[in-house]
Amino acid sequence: MSVLAIDAGTTGVTALVVTEDGRIESRGYEEFAQHFPEPGRVEHNPEDIWQATLSACAAALRAATSRPACLGITNQRETAVLWDRRTLAAPRRAIVWQDRRTAGICERLRSAGHEPRVSELTGLRLDPYFTASKLTWLAEHDRSSWEGVLSGEVAVGTVDSYLIARLTGGARHVTDPSNASRTLLYGLASGSWEPELCELFGVPETALPEIVPSYGALGQTDPGAFLGLGLPISGVAGDQQAALFGQTCFRVGEVKCTYGTGSFILANTGGEIVRSDAGLLTSVAWQTPSGDITYALEGSVFVTGAAVQWLRDGLGLIGTAPESEAVARTVPDSGGVVFVPALTGLGAPYWDPEARGLITGITRGTTRAHLVRATLEAIAFEVRDVVEVMTGGVMTGGVMTGGSGPVLKADGGASGNDLLMQLQADQLGTVVERPVVQETTALGAAFLAGLGSGVWESADELRETWRLDRRFEPGARDDAAYERWRTAVALASTKG
Repeated sequence: MSVLAIDAGTTGVTALVVTEDGRIESRGYEEFAQHFPEPGRVEHNPEDIWQATLSACAAALRAATSRPACLGITNQRETAVLWDRRTLAAPRRAIVWQDRRTAGICERLRSAGHEPRVSELTGLRLDPYFTASKLTWLAEHDRSSWEGVLSGEVAVGTVDSYLIARLTGGARHVTDPSNASRTLLYGLASGSWEPELCELFGVPETALPEIVPSYGALGQTDPGAFLGLGLPISGVAGDQQAALFGQTCFRVGEVKCTYGTGSFILANTGGEIVRSDAGLLTSVAWQTPSGDITYALEGSVFVTGAAVQWLRDGLGLIGTAPESEAVARTVPDSGGVVFVPALTGLGAPYWDPEARGLITGITRGTTRAHLVRATLEAIAFEVRDVVEVMTGGVMTGGVMTGGSGPVLKADGGASGNDLLMQLQADQLGTVVERPVVQETTALGAAFLAGLGSGVWESADELRETWRLDRRFEPGARDDAAYERWRTAVALASTKG
């Protein structure tokens, strides 16, 4: 048996057909357009996401040897999507998680004294990153679309619920707790939408999707809508929680970092809601069909892989993202250059939406290789910032305790960069392990779906499919470079 996994990411949709032994039999990929209507604003056309989903799935299915038994979905989180319940057409573009237009709304609520209560209920903070303030902005600035929400004709959701609506021909309006817990509208303790938060942000609870478990019988694809196939939809999770699941981080204390557009470090905290006062977020990792919830502590770094893309597309310093490793290896270090890639503000542990990118230490001897290497170093430094907070007593005994010793499981596109992975191991003083299958986000969606439909019977079976590609042992740590980084971050931050 095999499973079809849909990974609806920020810049494109990947579809994988995953076999029972955890191999990727076939894949499809389709990019979709990014829209930047004003500085700090990022939007997607929901129809583009849907068409990319159909294209990617068709390509993966064409190359597969058999029809999958079920389907799983993972997605970019926090993005706010509206669509007509009857026609499924979107009345406007989606507001993407990277979008910072709601900084003023968040500051208004913070100044009114709401943040402590919001954090208590959600495990999050008032930041433009999350979905709720985007919905508040729509209510205040796009009255025509919002009238449909108030009348009940237009549904509100995140990308997972939008795709499930499209896949089922409008029959299902659902989300799972891993996605719901990133909206600022979900209560960690209650496990449901919080009327108090819906009122605060001005979102009618009736417009929101039903919250269902992360795996099990969640819906059925409509053959008329989805490539002639009627498949059970049996798994769904936000991309970072799916990656934690795909890395088989099922034990308390196991940690992964996904190096994608941003970098996201998650630690499994089991059934305990662990809270951080040091810039980390608490979210649901996944929920079983019986209702048991596993939680995670998360550090979200907004721009890492996107910084390499900026070197390629914005500055033209490299031709392809993988070229960054070869160019960076032509110099022994960054020559004192420090790059703070706060291109969409700073995430964990700083949380400064108004911060902007900064390059320091440039001399006449600075070359493109120094800037490229400084970019890779910045990614390693950003992850170190989060891990040091994560292991600094936030959890009893620290978090990086998986396996026989401290280990960080790495995945995502940039994890294929051996130099970056070695820099990361050096900066953390921790072993970094990279699996054979680095597309663990989609793999996690497949694992959840397979558990939900009986392809796999247990987490232990899934663990047996995990295969190590390379293990990076920590070497000498350049603490002086890290101190230069901390100084540069203070300069980039509006908080000093």
